[in-house]
Amino acid sequence: MKLFVSEGAPGTLPVLAAAGRAQGRAQLHISTVGPEECVVPFLTRPKIPVLQLDNGNYLFSTNAICRYFFLLSGSEQDDLTNQWLEWEATELQPALSASLYYLVVQGKKGEDVLGPIRRALTHIDHSLSRRSCPFLAGETESVADIVLWGALYPLLQDPAYLPEELGALHSWFQTLSSQEPCQRAAETVLKKQGILALRPYLQKQLQPSFLEGRAVSNEPEEEELATLTEEEIAIAVTAWKKGLGSLPPLRPKQKPVLPVAGERNVLITSALPYVNNVPHLGNIIGCVLSADVFARYSRLRQWNTLYLCGTDEYGTATETKAMEEGLTPQEICDKYHVIHADIYRWFNISFDIFGRTTTPQQTEITQDIFQRLWDRGFVLQDTVEQLRCEHCSRFLADRFVEGVCPFCGYEEARGDQCDKCGKLINAIELKKPQCKVCRSCPVVRSSRHLFLDLPKLEDRLEEWLEKTVPGSDWTPNARFIIRSWLRDGLKPRCITRDLKWGTPVPLEGFEDKVFYVWFDATFGYISITANYTDQWERWWKNPEQVNLYQFMAKDNVPFHGLVFPCSALGAEDNYTLVSHLIATEYLNYEDGKFSKSRGVGVFGDMAQDTGIPADIWRFYLLYIRPEGQDSAFSWTDMLLKNNSELLNNLGNFINRAGMFVSKFFGGYVPEMVLTSDDQRLLAHVTLELQHYHQLLEKVRIRDALRSILTISRYGNQYIQVNEPWKRIKGNEADRQRAGTVTGLAVNIAALLSTMLQPYMPTVSSTIATQLQLPPPACSILPMDFLCILPAGHQIGTVSPLFQKLENDQIENLRQRFGGGQAKVSPKPAVVERAGPQQIQVLMDEVTKQGNIVRELKAQKADKNQIAAEVAKLLDLKKQLALAEGKPLETPKGKKKK
Repeated sequence: MKLFVSEGAPGTLPVLAAAGRAQGRAQLHISTVGPEECVVPFLTRPKIPVLQLDNGNYLFSTNAICRYFFLLSGSEQDDLTNQWLEWEATELQPALSASLYYLVVQGKKGEDVLGPIRRALTHIDHSLSRRSCPFLAGETESVADIVLWGALYPLLQDPAYLPEELGALHSWFQTLSSQEPCQRAAETVLKKQGILALRPYLQKQLQPSFLEGRAVSNEPEEEELATLTEEEIAIAVTAWKKGLGSLPPLRPKQKPVLPVAGERNVLITSALPYVNNVPHLGNIIGCVLSADVFARYSRLRQWNTLYLCGTDEYGTATETKAMEEGLTPQEICDKYHVIHADIYRWFNISFDIFGRTTTPQQTEITQDIFQRLWDRGFVLQDTVEQLRCEHCSRFLADRFVEGVCPFCGYEEARGDQCDKCGKLINAIELKKPQCKVCRSCPVVRSSRHLFLDLPKLEDRLEEWLEKTVPGSDWTPNARFIIRSWLRDGLKPRCITRDLKWGTPVPLEGFEDKVFYVWFDATFGYISITANYTDQWERWWKNPEQVNLYQFMAKDNVPFHGLVFPCSALGAEDNYTLVSHLIATEYLNYEDGKFSKSRGVGVFGDMAQDTGIPADIWRFYLLYIRPEGQDSAFSWTDMLLKNNSELLNNLGNFINRAGMFVSKFFGGYVPEMVLTSDDQRLLAHVTLELQHYHQLLEKVRIRDALRSILTISRYGNQYIQVNEPWKRIKGNEADRQRAGTVTGLAVNIAALLSTMLQPYMPTVSSTIATQLQLPPPACSILPMDFLCILPAGHQIGTVSPLFQKLENDQIENLRQRFGGGQAKVSPKPAVVERAGPQQIQVLMDEVTKQGNIVRELKAQKADKNQIAAEVAKLLDLKKQLALAEGKPLETPKGKKKK
């Protein structure tokens, strides 16, 4: 076969991607020809691309060529695939041709380019969302996906032309763009020039004629308000009438939460934050907050749900922080564990367990998994060259070394990475290395270490991935990262370190070593569960009955999607492995990155000092959640979203609905006589509610939030059109109409209260209190819009939910968190002695608190409780030192016996 292509011809992209899928099925020769060359002898005008078959026949339509390659690879086509291909040719191409011509040939930008194609993009997004499938025709990729991807890629590779609100389209486009055949096709056609590679070809084409406003679908446009079917309306009305009685019984609360046979058992983990860092907003949205939304949603669905997290406490970073603060590693862990717990409590994170990894259970479980891997031959021994400080008499972990970067010359590069150029470094490559503890020059010495034999486990991993990932909700970036690791071939990974602070290695000859934190940190999920219940194996050795969702930022994907599964598969102990790996991209701060040392960005312990409620922070972080690409926190945008979406849209609607009940009907929901327009509204709200469910079931958290705002907009429009404040003053029919509109509006507000619960739990609870929602309506979210507040229901006192953010207030915060807090931190001013009475009171308080700590330790109380009391004692000692006029010395760490 011979494939004729032309440089810069857009149709070449999908054809090469489809050919890549069929690689090895037939011999293919690719020939590049000029755009005006007639390849097909019986055509009077040039046509590219063209596929000449071995029998001499020609295929000269992009769709036909792609179909042929898919047939070669064994893929069949169904009716839905054919419908998409017809739609692409008749509807998408005219609009897309206009957009590409405007952009590439005429140099237009923005809405001029996006305008012609916007409705087509929206149609694709809605179709993907409504069917709740990753691909256009179902769970697996079809020729329609490749054809549409190839057509759209030149335009959508620029994020400016992929509207942020089209989340399903984002996910679909990224999934396909990360596939190897598609990547190779894009590189071949665009040649690192981007869309400009198409200019020579498009300049030779006729200017496309495009009639704006034409239909973009041969199917009924289901998303348009005017296209509801009578059946959809009838179903919505029937569900509405059933009311509260159609809700299932409430799940009885159990503690501990354990899997139940025959039910949906959902185990949710959030990546364990390093204990020595205070989490910033990016850490919070990437892990704990995203997982919290899904956990709350799972409970609203009455799924049997356990949500856990904890602090990751072992490793070099903890030892380094302990040295900086003059504390022991354990004291650092105790101090910062409390800080983390307080931050997450303020953000209203609904953990069932928030534990830690410095526990006997962590040691026991890690050593057991290691021993099983060792016994089965999945652990290697090898010698590694490391830097050793003779003065400190120990090998230096990466973070205990500083020196000159061998790549860029930066003089304070760490032993693992240069902060200036970002390149990874082997510590022995550093020029002029120094021990961070004593500043002496270390020497290179050999040290024996253990390695996990990942190449030996690769086949097991591949087999597991093939069974798990298709049809799952692994995010596209997680799939891509794991594929890239596998494509490069797995290599043995060192699992030990020459440290004291870590899980001991239970092997003769390695008694002076601990496990490398990346090896045993993921076992922390298991040990934290074991601290919660001695029946932990019902969650973690029960893959048949447990759905495991793991939330993290993309840098954690290799450890959760590759290292932990390899360890568990090699241990051969029936461990529950991740079913759905949910990874975000990165959240940046304004125009840069978060930096605690430079005072840039909002960190978790600072958010509560801004005067902005936790739910507003939750809302905005979830609104900009970096699902398909990196996003940035912006103070200006936060102000706009609060004042427009929350205050003017959501808050305005819910407040008006409640106030009309109070003001016009004495606080009682009035009788509702539904007209055909009201019934249509029921159907629209029901469809949007179902869309919300579909999105959250697929863990599309940011997109589902927009469904809430859409329903609120429906409500505002409904009130505005029907004007109940005017009708209440009219005749009997007008007053009845005012009652119906008010009753329906307040029921929409009740629904929004429950839909908001995963996102803004405090606001949700406030609405529920104001409307006096019945308990089942607060705990269960139905699939249909029900009449939760029937006529005669009495509501409570209604008050505004949100406050306006002012420009001055936001500008002050922007300056404060733009590097300012480092400058305005308290100066070590001259310390003045307090009076004798005040000093005596503080001495008594220190003595009293010291006794409390000693008693708790003697009783072997819970570690968290002891840590909290120790933190209080340290604070009192600091206050006493200040009162006595003593300088605040760095506390000395306790010597370990």
